[in-house]
Amino acid sequence: MAPIIRIEDLHYTYPHEGGAVQALRGIDLTIEQGEYVVLLGHNGSGKSTLAKHLNALLLPTQGDVWINGWNTKERRHLREIRSTVGMVFQQPDNQIVATIVEEDVAFGPENLGVERREIQRRIEWSLQRVDMLPFRHRAPHLLSGGQKQRICIAGVLAMQPSVLVLDEATAMLDPIGRQEVLEVARRLNREEGVTIVAVTHFMREATEADRVIVLHEGKIALQGPPRAIFQQIDQLRALSLDVPHVSELAQALHRRFPTFPPDLLTPQEIATAVITCCNGNQASLQRRGEQKKEGSEVRDEGRATKKGDFAPSAPRSSSLAPLLSLCGVAHYYMRGTPLEVKAIEDINIEVHRGEIIGVIGHTGSGKSTAIQHFNGLLKAHEGEVRVLGQNLADPNVDLRAVRRAVGLVFQTPEAQLFEQYVGDDIAYGPRKQGLGPEEVRARVRRAMEAVGLPFEEYKDRITFGLSGGQMRRVAIAGVLALEPQVLVLDEPTAGLDPQARRQLMRHILDLHKQGVTLVIISHNMEELAEICHRIYVIAEGRTVMAGTPAEVFSRASELRAIGLDAPDMTQVAEALKAQGLLPADVVIYTLEQAEAAIAELLLARGAVLAETAAGGQAR
Repeated sequence: MAPIIRIEDLHYTYPHEGGAVQALRGIDLTIEQGEYVVLLGHNGSGKSTLAKHLNALLLPTQGDVWINGWNTKERRHLREIRSTVGMVFQQPDNQIVATIVEEDVAFGPENLGVERREIQRRIEWSLQRVDMLPFRHRAPHLLSGGQKQRICIAGVLAMQPSVLVLDEATAMLDPIGRQEVLEVARRLNREEGVTIVAVTHFMREATEADRVIVLHEGKIALQGPPRAIFQQIDQLRALSLDVPHVSELAQALHRRFPTFPPDLLTPQEIATAVITCCNGNQASLQRRGEQKKEGSEVRDEGRATKKGDFAPSAPRSSSLAPLLSLCGVAHYYMRGTPLEVKAIEDINIEVHRGEIIGVIGHTGSGKSTAIQHFNGLLKAHEGEVRVLGQNLADPNVDLRAVRRAVGLVFQTPEAQLFEQYVGDDIAYGPRKQGLGPEEVRARVRRAMEAVGLPFEEYKDRITFGLSGGQMRRVAIAGVLALEPQVLVLDEPTAGLDPQARRQLMRHILDLHKQGVTLVIISHNMEELAEICHRIYVIAEGRTVMAGTPAEVFSRASELRAIGLDAPDMTQVAEALKAQGLLPADVVIYTLEQAEAAIAELLLARGAVLAETAAGGQAR
């Protein structure tokens, strides 16, 4: 059978004022009907450009793309090609065109000229496939992010495509929203035979693919099954990527215990391998090198890292009075109208000087609404907001001074940029404060250096010619130029590739070392587990949990019940506890903790890894 997608010598060049940009450089690729393929790559590697060639949104500058035998350059086949390949993009709000769910799902088939009775059948079938049939008469804007994305998938399915392309479709979703979308994709692939091509930065999402394709600088750098790809830690990091924490743990254990399987992909596979070891019959454990206990150095294929690569430093002050506090805060949108909605109703958060505070919650939980009270962008309708000792309900409070002290960076900070040149955008705030040219220049320089953008190299760059990660750093620098005491960041690393994410987090933590107090909203549990002093959990507009990372992630089942998830290493520990191999009161949430605990467990049990397990798979 001929492949459903065939690509030969594909080149693509974007026209650009400063000169053409070559995005793809000779791609050769075939994808078979029914395959599940994941595209990985750094920001700007060409993933989305390649995806847009699959349904002729873009046409090759050189080379050819065939979809089910049709060449995308032949415009007479455009309808057949776009009926064959459906695309779902990162932002569901940009794809929804109707005010009622079922009307939005009907939009595609109507444009294909499908008769009304068949459209009704397809609406019911596609909504049922994504578990959204009960919402057919709802307004899309009242749905959660995960639900909106499922509606977008239903709209594509209603056109009955043979191929579903997900272009960063889960990037802005919370853990449960990501799981919802991925489960729909897996079910369509398994039960309906739909070919899936998924573009993502989430390494964990690639573990269930049939094949992983890694792009770098517009070329295919690596491809193969996930087990083989994720063993190549050094090569992936050289390509600005990373590996799932579970894969990293398996390989760390393999280095210490040479017969431990190095190619594991899920927490359950780790637990199964450990159980196999603990049930071994021999009396000793083969181990490479000197035995080391918890806290020892771990080497990632020649790259030495200490426990807690992003471990937070201690708070700079133990002052009893918080810098910021929300006490019983409630806020209504469209208050006093028939469309009034109570967005939050009992938010309680305290932030002390020098802390790094994490805020987590499902999409629509009220996180972003809550943090906008910290600098008076929103006013509390109930409860009390105090900032730097001042009650923001006091009409005499200088809100400009509050906003200089508490800088807020929104979820898509690149949307905050508006000046043509980088330096001018960062200088906007200080100029509005009435500062002189020399002081403005000094502040811009300090802010740019703080986020890793050399002043002389970037100040005259065109703002919108930067990469996504660079634009995000410019937006943060614009807030830093106001020299705030507190920096509040709403999903600062969402949509960035692993290397850009690591770089940005290092710069953010450098700010903390310089005395800036941090409040960070994120859906990345591993990230917050490593860097935060305390974490607040918000659900349905209320603060439902608070504590250290250990305290919060020890309640993994409660987190799942409210649509969140625990770090992968916590899931590994849970699987081992379920088998009675770890004490119930042990809390694990970092890679180093998991490695140390499992190594100690194996040694204590006097287990041995059977030689036949070397390089094998635990299933």
